[in-house]
Amino acid sequence: MPVAVYVLGLSIFAQGTSELMLAGLLPELSTDLGVSIPAAGLLISAFALGMLLGAPILAVLTLKWSRRTALLLFLGIFALTHVAGALTPNYAVLLATRIIGAFVYAGFWSVAAVTVVALVPTNRRARAMSIVTGGLTIATIVGLPIGTVLGQHLGWRAAFWTVAGLCLLAMVGVVRTIPAGRPDPAAAPRLREELRALRSPRLWLAFATTALVTASILVVFSYLAPLLIQTTGLPPGAVPGVLALYGLGSFIGIALGGRTADAMPFHTLFTGISGLVILSAVLALTAGSPIVAVATIFLLGGFGFAVNPALNARVFSLAGNAPTLATATNFSSFNIGITLGPWLGGIAINAGAGYRFLGWIAVATGLTALATVVVAAYLPVSSPDHSGRGATDRSRPSA
Repeated sequence: MPVAVYVLGLSIFAQGTSELMLAGLLPELSTDLGVSIPAAGLLISAFALGMLLGAPILAVLTLKWSRRTALLLFLGIFALTHVAGALTPNYAVLLATRIIGAFVYAGFWSVAAVTVVALVPTNRRARAMSIVTGGLTIATIVGLPIGTVLGQHLGWRAAFWTVAGLCLLAMVGVVRTIPAGRPDPAAAPRLREELRALRSPRLWLAFATTALVTASILVVFSYLAPLLIQTTGLPPGAVPGVLALYGLGSFIGIALGGRTADAMPFHTLFTGISGLVILSAVLALTAGSPIVAVATIFLLGGFGFAVNPALNARVFSLAGNAPTLATATNFSSFNIGITLGPWLGGIAINAGAGYRFLGWIAVATGLTALATVVVAAYLPVSSPDHSGRGATDRSRPSA
């Protein structure tokens, strides 16, 4: 793999730490800002909303840009939003900084994905993307628990300052490894071709799978800290360790998924989503038992993230030679799920259902995701590529 692939993964780690760390800081944010835990949870949804809008918009706006320039601009703005967030005492301002930061984070994801696709052969795309996405799992293992510890001992603002510093380090790596030139005009993506690639029904089913799987993961993950404290009965000091264990499971899952997704995306999806559904039900039934709950959370991370490379590989395959907007739309789908999960969880908690019920919501969304995979498996195997010809979907399962 080119060194740039690993640098982009480390850049995602820097920004992904911010994306994830609020799951461990909800009690501190709620107390400091004077809002309820579900209201604090909306900061996670706000971040997802910014990514939902940012991915397709910035993908289109930067089609002709130098990739290094775009990546540096997005990282710089992301760092500044965290400086502003760390300085504000106002919930509304913090909410706005989360949306703006997520907007450019989505742009970074879109440009990074297209950069990776251009750097590696077709049969290595899922593995390369698993390395980039692996930055997010490392953020779960390292960034999330450290952010939680910082929040518990130094205040949540210290975690925001740390993220800003990590982004500056990531900018140095981008300068040193990503070429500065603009794309060749003859080979540069064209908006009309990118829009034409979006005509595929199987591509939209892939987007639906992405959104539903992500919602299944986030409906539980977003409220892990209060679930572990109030339902499982763990002390607050144990939460960072459990979150790190979840991250370790995620890292193992995405590493295994990255090795199988290029050759067997449908099989990877079916196995991972089925495991996610079963484990969510187990958590709903056993959340009061610390040993079982912690083991289940570890496995949830593994099965949940194992499907990530396959979700990306299907989109690359279906989009043919016009992957930029399709990739951006898939990232928007991830963030529809990130928005939907905490929102559904907040509704259940406010209605008095309790944190156990989050597992049953994950079961429902997971089964729906599984249905989209099955439907896609039996649709016609061709979809329009950028030239209007059929682009074979290599993700179709073999007989």
